[in-house]
Amino acid sequence: MAKLGKRTRAAREAFAGKEDISIEEAVSLIKANANAKFDETVEIALNLGVDTRHADQMVRGVIGLPNGTGKTMRVAVFARGPKAEEAQAAGADIVGAEDLMETIQSGTIEFDRCIATPDMMPIVGRLGKILGPRNLMPNPKVGTVTMDVAQAVKDAKGGQVQFRAEKGGVVHAGVGKVSFDEAKLVENVKAFIGAVAKAKPTGAKGTYMKKISLSSTMGPGVTLDVATATAE
Repeated sequence: MAKLGKRTRAAREAFAGKEDISIEEAVSLIKANANAKFDETVEIALNLGVDTRHADQMVRGVIGLPNGTGKTMRVAVFARGPKAEEAQAAGADIVGAEDLMETIQSGTIEFDRCIATPDMMPIVGRLGKILGPRNLMPNPKVGTVTMDVAQAVKDAKGGQVQFRAEKGGVVHAGVGKVSFDEAKLVENVKAFIGAVAKAKPTGAKGTYMKKISLSSTMGPGVTLDVATATAE
């Protein structure tokens, strides 16, 4: 068995016996024990009672976190002409059409969010097998296929988070940095849980939110009291 370092042992001891606690307690615990040499991300994972193999049980959506994510979002936009100019003016990092498609097909993906105007979708559609598994495929349901590319770019840069249930019904996302004030992290966590709750699909049966946990990038996870977290 690998020997645990002092930092790991200390973190595990601090988290021992702590489970099904409030959002406030969890955030405080995570901040107190996040001691990596970089500003760790506070991550949330929700285990949902859905079967993503069925279309009527898919969970996906978007939420603008009230205090942002603390992450610099790189945005790519598929657009031409005036819309391409709008995207560039709004702060898009990469703007293109066929040239951008070819760059992605070559294996170069240097962005975290992909936006497209509707007329670009025949081109973007060819990238489904590349962008889809990375959750980067533009989709009108989350506002990334739109004529208002300027607003979409601003939303992405301003802390908007997309989420989608993966195999096993797990939704996860970063909801801020450990350097954030506790109150701001708590507010972000509550907003994210609320967004996932509102995205409950019509086909979901039984218990929707089974488990919610928080952690920092390098730290242990702690479970939240689901009833309290969802009530808020």
